[in-house]
Amino acid sequence: MDINQVAQLLNDTLSPDVNAVRTATDALDRLSLLPHFPFCLLYIASGGENQGLRIAAAMYLKNLTRRNIDSNASCTNISKEFKDQLMRVLLQAEPSVLKVLLEAFRVIVGVEFVKQNSWPELVHELQSAIQSSYLISKDANSGWTTVNGLMVLHALIKPFQYFLNPKLAKEPVPPQLELIAKEIIVPMLSIFHCFVEKVLANNYSTELDTEKILLIVCKCIFFSVKSHLPFALIPHLSSFCHDLIMILGSLSFDDGNTVKDNLLRFKTGKRGLLIFSALVTRHRKFSDKLMPDIMNSVLQIVKYSANISKLDFLQERIISLAFDVISHVLETGPGWRLVSPHFSVLLDKAIFPAFVLNEKDISEWEEDADEYIRKNLPSELEEISGWREDLFTARKSAINLLGVISVSKGPPMGTPSNCSSVSSKRKKGEKSKRNSMRSTMGELLVLPFLSRFPIPCDANASHSRIQKDYFGVLMAYGGLQEFLREQKSEFTANLVRSRVLPLYSVSVCLPYLVASANWILGELVSCLPEDISADVYSSLLKALQMLDKGDTSCYPVRASAAGAIVGLLENDYMPPEWYPLLQVIVGRIGYEDEENSILFELLSSVVGAANENVADHIPYIVSSLVAAISKHMHPSSEPWPQVVERGFAALALMAQYWENFLHEEVELDQSSGKWESGQAAIAKAFSALLQQAWLTHIQPLECEVSAPPSCIDDSSMLLRSIILSVSERNVIEELKLSELLLVWADLIGDWHAWEETEDLSVFDCIKEIVNLHSKYELKNFIVRQMPPPPAPPVPPQSIIEGIGAFLSEAILQYPSATWRACSCVHTLLHVPKYSFETEGVKQSLTISFSRAAFSRFRAIQSKPSSLWKPVVLAISSCYLCYPAVVEGILKKDEDGGFALWGSALAFLCSSSLEPRLSLESEIKLAVLNLKGLSA
Repeated sequence: MDINQVAQLLNDTLSPDVNAVRTATDALDRLSLLPHFPFCLLYIASGGENQGLRIAAAMYLKNLTRRNIDSNASCTNISKEFKDQLMRVLLQAEPSVLKVLLEAFRVIVGVEFVKQNSWPELVHELQSAIQSSYLISKDANSGWTTVNGLMVLHALIKPFQYFLNPKLAKEPVPPQLELIAKEIIVPMLSIFHCFVEKVLANNYSTELDTEKILLIVCKCIFFSVKSHLPFALIPHLSSFCHDLIMILGSLSFDDGNTVKDNLLRFKTGKRGLLIFSALVTRHRKFSDKLMPDIMNSVLQIVKYSANISKLDFLQERIISLAFDVISHVLETGPGWRLVSPHFSVLLDKAIFPAFVLNEKDISEWEEDADEYIRKNLPSELEEISGWREDLFTARKSAINLLGVISVSKGPPMGTPSNCSSVSSKRKKGEKSKRNSMRSTMGELLVLPFLSRFPIPCDANASHSRIQKDYFGVLMAYGGLQEFLREQKSEFTANLVRSRVLPLYSVSVCLPYLVASANWILGELVSCLPEDISADVYSSLLKALQMLDKGDTSCYPVRASAAGAIVGLLENDYMPPEWYPLLQVIVGRIGYEDEENSILFELLSSVVGAANENVADHIPYIVSSLVAAISKHMHPSSEPWPQVVERGFAALALMAQYWENFLHEEVELDQSSGKWESGQAAIAKAFSALLQQAWLTHIQPLECEVSAPPSCIDDSSMLLRSIILSVSERNVIEELKLSELLLVWADLIGDWHAWEETEDLSVFDCIKEIVNLHSKYELKNFIVRQMPPPPAPPVPPQSIIEGIGAFLSEAILQYPSATWRACSCVHTLLHVPKYSFETEGVKQSLTISFSRAAFSRFRAIQSKPSSLWKPVVLAISSCYLCYPAVVEGILKKDEDGGFALWGSALAFLCSSSLEPRLSLESEIKLAVLNLKGLSA
């Protein structure tokens, strides 16, 4: 094979000419079938004339390897010659090429080494290469790069970070991992120690490759101990961990620029803390003796939490991980004994300083309040006010540690000196009872500590220190959720009354405190007694109305208040009056994009919780919402703005609630003029909104309508609500219902954005439209009027034709809506009155429905009859209209389609029929079966 030819083709794939790239790619694909092609790629990747060509060869080899080796493959055809050459290239490649080739190496390793254990020489060859590399052997003439060798080791060991067979209760250490640890990692540890001493002696002037080696070795050991623990490593854990402790001790947290000076050292320190967490949580038996030294190391780190506003992200991440290590130690057997002597110092010098409001918090709030609340106010109530899982902050880890400390039991209670020796011999159950009576550290330490900080009030509101410290107090309360849930509800209520609710009555108060207080209340609503819920609700409603303070955004205040109110409603709290809350919500919608989603979600929660209590207010809500949505609606834009889409969803929900309420009133014979006027107001508002969405951009001479297909399902619910309000013919004209139906029918006729829900409002709307036409004979329903000149003399699609196109597509593409669609087929064919002039439309619909239903039936005929029953009955409905036409369609099937349908229908009619289609249809079909098909 000509290597120059392959190199030229790879160069062509980098060309800006699309045709040249396609031609070169096709040629490479043909050459890839030849056995020596991978060797050519390796040759070019290691010795191509420029870096772009070398990377292109490596990239093609990676993709070729992935194509040829399935991750689930039971065997491979990779020759030993190729694997040997790949290893040689990996050990010498430049970093950019190495990164790509390692991806190909991982694919091969995943099958041959991890799954099949069929590459026995790999470990020995890699061990030899690493030991003879130039930084370890000190041989300047060595052809192997130490960093490359360790990167290959990293790729080799990475798959073992997880259990290979999670179904096993206790999976043994894989023999491959044990071999790697014995042959490569253990010999490296002594070298690692020497390198640690070297970098610490030279501080930050060490060569870059040495720092890289330390980092890669730590990554490899982390993957070794994350799940398993090779036996070969156990004797060396102590010395290795002390090396890590020395590395952590060398890190500086005073100046963020230090990180830029030696980024690799900080990354190595971060990996060391991850190793400590893995050892403490997964391998306690072998790490108990190491815990005191680990604790002393991380305690020195977390004390820098007071500086987090001035630190680099990586420095803060290390402090965060140090807090996590302490939490893991505290949760182990000997952990309490190790950590408890440091509780007071931890709380005072590390945990609480991480909570205190700082200038970084204020600047982040002012720059992006949305991001700030997601980063600093964790909450499960509201997605937008939840804590992003990808942000690892010292504050988050400190909150978690405080929670672990607060539920820890205090010191054992002393035994009175006058107790007899006999009384000290107690049963095991009594010992457990005594332990459960011990006070927690939340009672003994945390709450007393927090009570030292005065709550902001009008007298001291101007003191910046008081407000910043109390922000920390509120953060701390947030970490006590588990502890507070274990207390009596009166205990938590007293804490809320005395230390949280007074914040809402301060005339001059920073919004940072109110937002945090909202978060606390939202987290604690489930453990508050009923007698305080009204005060909590009143405070949250006040916060929901807080306006921005100059340049300071109060969005986090309103967002967290909304989340807390949702929590109250979900815990069955019923406000004494719903109207003020609804006024606040609807009044704020439309002002700020990021806030609208929260308000709409809160509105849905309110409507769902209030049920009939909100019915009186729905006409007002609908009218106000339509006004707010209309300001943001631009019919030519697609997709619609989020506020419009969420607005339509909220209106559809309220339309459903209003309909349900009216049905209940009718059943109770309590309907009156008030409800009729309310329905009229709702229909008028819905019609105005849909006219703005669909009709404002249609020119008088246009024969086709073209509106954005946004919110079809919700729009259908609004349209259905308008139809239900029609009590006489003139209402149809007033609400421009015929025009709206034309646009709607065109939209659904060309709609393909199916969603996985069976109860699409479109189907309900179809039946109401047919019923309305039966009463009042809608214009353009069956045949659309001819457009005036100069438009072509071709009648555009009518309402029923648009609906028919939708139903045919639904039957073919939307299995979960099959029953609904087939039921509508019967409704469209048998309910409207077709005249002689409109018979062609009925026949056209019959043909379309028959073809779609039979195509769907053929696709599912081997499945249970419950799945194909609706399409068989839909074909029968078509057959009742035009027997000869349907018979001709079915007989075109080469496998006897007509007889196949008849057999299926006979089977269904002989079994119990579900009441999905109308009773009239079922009877007719049964008669059809008896009289016709049997012949």
